[in-house]
Amino acid sequence: MLPDVEALVVNPSLTIATRHLSWAASRSGGPGGQNVNKVSSKVELRFEFDACAVLTGAQKARLRTLARGKLDADGRILLVSQLTRDQPKNLADAREKLAELVRAALVVPKRRRPTKPTRAAKARRLGNKKMRGDTKRARSHGGDD
Repeated sequence: MLPDVEALVVNPSLTIATRHLSWAASRSGGPGGQNVNKVSSKVELRFEFDACAVLTGAQKARLRTLARGKLDADGRILLVSQLTRDQPKNLADAREKLAELVRAALVVPKRRRPTKPTRAAKARRLGNKKMRGDTKRARSHGGDD
């Protein structure tokens, strides 16, 4: 039986409760010799963010968008870490990945205010177009005399 994970502190004002986090360990691929066949060091961390009351609806929507490639069939965020050969370090890495993802979802994107070009900018653009057209017209007719 795997021990429960402790609450995840995302920032000083936001902590994700233990009941929304679950993890499992499995055998990792890659180098490691005979150790790979014996030790379950790969960690899969799951986060049930829909049931999490500390996140607002808008934050959950941004989190869903940011983690759309990491969602499992049940709608939970699945983060996998097999960075090291040490299970606790991989768990810490997966928890840090989750904290970064949630921190990114907490940032409210700035609304874009549509702008229009100024009158001077329009005049400059039209003046440059006129000069360019005059240059091309002068080339094709052999010049104005």
